[in-house]
Amino acid sequence: MKKNILILLLFVVSYSFAQSVNDYKAVIIPLKYDLQKTDNQYRLQTITKMNLQKAGFKAFYATETIPGDITDRCSLLYLDVQKDNAFLVTKVFITLKDCYGTEIYKSAIGKSREKEFEAAYVDALNLAFASVYSLNYAYNGNTDFSPKAGMTAQTIPVMAAPVIPAPTSAVPVVTMTPAAAAVAVPVVAAVPVTAKESKTVEKQSSGLLYAQPTSYGYQLIDSEPKVVMKVYKTSNANSYMAKKGDVQGALVSKENQWFFEYYQNDQLISEKIDVKF
Repeated sequence: MKKNILILLLFVVSYSFAQSVNDYKAVIIPLKYDLQKTDNQYRLQTITKMNLQKAGFKAFYATETIPGDITDRCSLLYLDVQKDNAFLVTKVFITLKDCYGTEIYKSAIGKSREKEFEAAYVDALNLAFASVYSLNYAYNGNTDFSPKAGMTAQTIPVMAAPVIPAPTSAVPVVTMTPAAAAVAVPVVAAVPVTAKESKTVEKQSSGLLYAQPTSYGYQLIDSEPKVVMKVYKTSNANSYMAKKGDVQGALVSKENQWFFEYYQNDQLISEKIDVKF
């Protein structure tokens, strides 16, 4: 009986989190977490943004230009990745807070026993994102971001990217609501993305791989046998978080074929993978 009540409570809490997260338009990613010594160390911010976008969120770095349809900073969530101290195990979890600093969502803890710091943090962060994927985020159209009684919006910086000078007039700044007055979100003219920036580089498969079930998903082995890739389950049966050597990405199914997608020098690489599950 107690077990059933606990399961019900966990379901209700998970559901309420999902509903709360759906109230927000996008997520802001800081350039450095407390566990890092430098901006984007171990490419954790890059991996964070990629995972958020795969999970359905609009995501922006703290220095990135905010689109013109987002005029209230209280319509945004502010992400952080924190470390949970443990012996011989790297543990991290993700939090999403509103503009008042109130915690809206806290992920499950991602754990890794990798010995190298970079591999450990990347592995643990990807595993923590598994619970974020399970939220099945979808913005519900909420527009009520009025001030909360007795609370003041915190000063969380949201900076715009450098504005390209125009020969006519200065870039306008949208007038903010009282709840957003603490930090104005500038609206700048959209800069067209060139074909070079948006191009996806495609690679062919290097041979048939075989999927072996594991506690977290599968490990893909070749004919030697040697482990070529580890893939981690998400709530979507057609999408896995994946790790191939030191490269982190996603294994996704498109038209009955599997592709390992990852970023290299800010360019999306899509590698066809022949795998037998």
